[in-house]
Amino acid sequence: MRRRDLIAAVSASALLPAAPASMIDAATSKDWLARWERYILASTRQRFCDKELGEAVGWKLSPLLSGFHEGYLASRDTKWVGLLVEWTGAWLERGVTEPDGFLGWPIESPDGPTSDGLFASSLLGEAMAFRPVVLMAAEILRTPQLESRWGGEARRFLDLAARAFEKWDSRGGWREAKGGGVWVLPPFGIDRATNKWNDAYDQRKTGGFTHPCNKQNEIALWLLAMFDATGKIPYRDRAEQWFRVMRARMKPRGEYFVWNYWEPGGPWDSKPGGGLKHWVGVHPNGGYYSIDASAITAAFEHKLVFTREDLDRLIATNRDFMWNHDMQAAKFQRIDGGRTDPRWRNSPGLLWHPLIPYDETLRKIFIANHKPDSWGGLASTPWSIRSQTAS
Repeated sequence: MRRRDLIAAVSASALLPAAPASMIDAATSKDWLARWERYILASTRQRFCDKELGEAVGWKLSPLLSGFHEGYLASRDTKWVGLLVEWTGAWLERGVTEPDGFLGWPIESPDGPTSDGLFASSLLGEAMAFRPVVLMAAEILRTPQLESRWGGEARRFLDLAARAFEKWDSRGGWREAKGGGVWVLPPFGIDRATNKWNDAYDQRKTGGFTHPCNKQNEIALWLLAMFDATGKIPYRDRAEQWFRVMRARMKPRGEYFVWNYWEPGGPWDSKPGGGLKHWVGVHPNGGYYSIDASAITAAFEHKLVFTREDLDRLIATNRDFMWNHDMQAAKFQRIDGGRTDPRWRNSPGLLWHPLIPYDETLRKIFIANHKPDSWGGLASTPWSIRSQTAS
């Protein structure tokens, strides 16, 4: 599966329940739902829940888990709850106990400037997968029909998600930064010969690498889901601290916004001999910015950091600057208008789906171009249909 397809699905899976009433007509809704159902059921044959580890847990499981969650909200068909519970259980039961006693899904990361071939679990992967799980768990516990059947699993899922937060917090994954805080990829991993941490564990509070914006935003979306599911303020506060950093990185460019894919969060992002561990600039893959837009919209809907003026500037960026102004064959350029990278020639920019409830033009673009039977439609299709059934 192509990485750009994974990213498109993930960015769509971050949609929130603020879709506008009567966004699509009843006939379109029926057609889309039928095509979506055939596609998502066919996609379950890949059984990512039985095999993925590390960061891939997020990129490959979360679009399907989000599709199950949104599918239930759109149809109230409990088969989607059953699929989410079954897939989540299959994923969780493959966890192993790591040296500090927490459950994890470690894998050897590819060698590179930010991973160094460590055998380790992934905060990002867990955050992305747990987000739809905790939202569905909350739905189960407030619905008597569902609670009587799956209440035990829902409580277990919420407990394990809380333990995941505790795990990464205790490992030095969170750092205070200018104006707020950031999540850091730890510098250590597991020594498989001894099943203990390697020597880099001693640098867990001072070493590591600040996650890029899209990954920070995926983690923040999980924390907002944890707050929504449990009402516990620390989850919301931690998300807010990141959103303050995110807002500071967004630079006005006339009526629009532009921001870098990655910026250093602290001294741990500098190389010992000088220079930074990563380049600073706009990423040519538009899917990453779609994830950012999802989190910014979620923060706004939670009344955190971002204002309506910020949202309007974000809408203008996507609609007036990035869009090619072709309603039937919509394409989007990079957020900075830069040259298209051949690696992402079909996705230098994307429609920012979470903004659809706030702008009629973006809504029309979505309806004219949406493909319900696609990887990118796994969550966005039932989300848009749910808005119709709620009207």
